[in-house]
Amino acid sequence: MQKVVFASSNPGKIRELNDLLSPVGMEIIAQDSLGIKAAEETAHTFVENALLKARHASAASGLPAIADDSGLEVDALNGAPGLYSARHAERHDAGTGDVANYELLLAQLSDLPDDAQRSARFRTVVVYLKHEFDPSPLIAEGSWEGHILHAPQGDSGFGYDPVFCNHDTHTAAALLDKASKNRLSHRGKAVALLVDRLKAIHEQGAAPL
Repeated sequence: MQKVVFASSNPGKIRELNDLLSPVGMEIIAQDSLGIKAAEETAHTFVENALLKARHASAASGLPAIADDSGLEVDALNGAPGLYSARHAERHDAGTGDVANYELLLAQLSDLPDDAQRSARFRTVVVYLKHEFDPSPLIAEGSWEGHILHAPQGDSGFGYDPVFCNHDTHTAAALLDKASKNRLSHRGKAVALLVDRLKAIHEQGAAPL
């Protein structure tokens, strides 16, 4: 089993990736279990941030690496909060954490009554590097279309899930069970695409690592 470092410490993501990638002979290891601190995210796009994090984890561990970057894009806010989704409220001196983030977002959209004016999407980019200097990383992207609700609903999920009405089920993401969210979400789509590409390499008999 080839060990692959994941540039995250999220236990849920680790379990999910291990389940998906074990068929291609890969075992996902959280970077913090190797004593690797998170990279500073200084890039200006999701893909650049994901590559930055993956290269950092690979350089520090000497292992192949996977990393992702994601955020919420709201059309009425010209794509914000985007890269800064996790720090949206903090950057506006409006508190910290998930509730502060989505409460600020609701306030920013309070003058937009129609759902069509509140269109938004979650976007994720996942990258895989064979080594720190891999010149041709595998890159997979997923998006999840929806709109911002007028008030939070549900208590599952995290982040902006309570205020994001996805257009697959027309419900708040926070009302979905875990399996449904993993199947429909931006991150689920991106990871599934990456896994398909790794499986194709594996089936061709070429070692992806």
